[in-house]
Amino acid sequence: MLDRLNQAMEHIERHLDQHVEVSELARITVTSEYHFRRLFSSLAGMPLSEYVRRRRLTVAGAEVLAREPTLLEIAVRYGYTSGEAFARAFRAVHGVGPGEARRTGAALNSQPRLSFRLTIEGNSTMRYRIIEKEAFRVVGKKARVPLIYEGVNPHIAEHVSGIPPETMLRIVGLADQDPQGVVSATVRLSDGFEEGSELDYYHAVVTTAAEVPEDLDVLDCPAGTWAVFENTGPFPQALQRMWGDVAAQWIPSNPYEYRPGPEILSVRPAQEDPGQTHAQLWIPVVRTTR
Repeated sequence: MLDRLNQAMEHIERHLDQHVEVSELARITVTSEYHFRRLFSSLAGMPLSEYVRRRRLTVAGAEVLAREPTLLEIAVRYGYTSGEAFARAFRAVHGVGPGEARRTGAALNSQPRLSFRLTIEGNSTMRYRIIEKEAFRVVGKKARVPLIYEGVNPHIAEHVSGIPPETMLRIVGLADQDPQGVVSATVRLSDGFEEGSELDYYHAVVTTAAEVPEDLDVLDCPAGTWAVFENTGPFPQALQRMWGDVAAQWIPSNPYEYRPGPEILSVRPAQEDPGQTHAQLWIPVVRTTR
């Protein structure tokens, strides 16, 4: 899988002056377009479209400084319909317009070409199981929050602390499915995994209840396959590391890919050490033929 990802990066480099078709990148990596976008964003820390834009403008920047061809010819070569559109995009990446950069030889920013490697550390093991689960519902209170990769997300903390205790009692009373108890469910609103992108966060329970109070938020989840991962460690560092390992190690090494759906997290104090937490992460997946 990693070899295929690097072949896809090579394809992007050869087509920076053309429209990069996501369908072709998905074909190279033997995945769906949805899975390729999601896997790339998770590994690279930015959406595919942003990476392509930055690489284009990095290469275009070198041509600007070389003083030939003309700025309009460079703009057209890299897919911009006008010199003004090229100048806006150029300034957004480099902090200076192409005309000024050419006149003054200004220092420009560079987006390095990405390559992917798999690093496995021998001091940790990923524990997981595959579960086929019937349709269920996530029921609780929802908030739209930005994605934060490291540390406690203050927006989520504020949302959770603002839920009245009596409301939480009603939510807990609906739980009748694994994972048991109060869970966190996140739904990404775009294919991008960049920090700051929006997601819907549910402080909720998993249930099959057909009727729920009108003041609660409901997310219906169809029947499907789930990969369930577990680890124990300090919160939230161990959890965030596990989330990254799923994308960087488990997905490329196993015949599964992401499918649309919420990522569900259950966190409990570890029995052997109350200072640690035991996390269980449910990821919606579909089996592939690769």
